[in-house]
Amino acid sequence: MGQIRCHPPVKLIVGIITAVPDLLSVIHQRLSEQFGRTDFASDLLPFDYTNYYEAEMGKDLKRQFVSFESLIPAEELASAKCFSNAVECEFAKGDTAPRPVNLDPGYISAAKLVLASTKDHAHRIYLQDGIYAEITLKFYRKTFQPWEWTYPDYRTSTYIDIFNHIRHIYMEQLKGIGLSPHPF
Repeated sequence: MGQIRCHPPVKLIVGIITAVPDLLSVIHQRLSEQFGRTDFASDLLPFDYTNYYEAEMGKDLKRQFVSFESLIPAEELASAKCFSNAVECEFAKGDTAPRPVNLDPGYISAAKLVLASTKDHAHRIYLQDGIYAEITLKFYRKTFQPWEWTYPDYRTSTYIDIFNHIRHIYMEQLKGIGLSPHPF
């Protein structure tokens, strides 16, 4: 019989997509009110891997990833997604674009990067409140690796370098509080 153990806390991340970079400081503030101080923000990256969001968000989209200093229980991912959806709605009110911002929360653990979604699929697991979880990347051979279903942008070396960096911050945090990740 396997031994039941508590999962170590995880590192919350949020991917932000917008055509209005001037909104980023307000978005960061709004996210920090809920999740605490950020400890990493990537450069603004072009988001040109798909035109899926153009009708709602416009062209010349940019993406930025942020991570938060406070670690969270993995089971809080669904509530983080519900909150991010509410924030998206706040920004959509009264704006000329139907959706000026897209927020994609997820988490990094020692073994993987998990994203939250409102859409079901064969490779996603239902969490609660209409939210699903997808293991988007696995950590294998000292770096994150994609799965067959991993989004094209998450497969790029630029994104993987960002996630490896955030994972390094996370692993140092675990050491600092005397926790080690479960072996995998």
